[in-house]
Amino acid sequence: MNPTSTDNLSLYSEQLTLAMGCFWSPEALFGQFNGVIQTATGYAGGTTTHPTYRNLGDHSESIEITFHPQQISLEQLLHTFWTHHRPEAINGYKGRQYMSILFYRNIEQYEIMVHVQQQYAPQSLHTEILAYTDFTRAEERHQKYYLQRKPELLKQGVKHLDSQENLFHSMIGARLNAWVKGYLSEAELIQEVKKNEYNHITKRQQHEILESIQQYSSKQ
Repeated sequence: MNPTSTDNLSLYSEQLTLAMGCFWSPEALFGQFNGVIQTATGYAGGTTTHPTYRNLGDHSESIEITFHPQQISLEQLLHTFWTHHRPEAINGYKGRQYMSILFYRNIEQYEIMVHVQQQYAPQSLHTEILAYTDFTRAEERHQKYYLQRKPELLKQGVKHLDSQENLFHSMIGARLNAWVKGYLSEAELIQEVKKNEYNHITKRQQHEILESIQQYSSKQ
């Protein structure tokens, strides 16, 4: 079995959960990278049961990244994390809602996080490194936030992937969200789609998605 083949991406994936302030932009930021399979916004780090956006309790706005470590490493993701926010500027801004936190799932993740953290000291020392306990997915209106602000493109994506849920759980959903936020160029997005590394997308769907991207761009 080839661990880099499309059909087996999820079998060889890892997850990284982190908080770096408002979760809308970080989800788009990490959604741009080849090797990132899925992104989701949610709540983590607290003890409040069933957190929601209006009732976070002691949780923080967070994102969960599912990635293929043979295509993008945890270290690469952590470098992006520390170069795209200032922990000391967001910690406590809205209580625990906006915080700089990394959640480790095992000792290997913990050791890598501590190692990379030292490279960005002293600012990075304001980031908490905590054991992962749980991640509650945020409400749908907070998923792929920037893509949802482009209803025509969203409608086409839902059409091609049969449902909004499928789109929001897909790699193409992550890439489209990154594109409309400005983290990917149109050329980079098209190149990504042409690789056809997206789970559960047929050649026909790939062709239709490319057409939708080009049609959307021509109207902007």
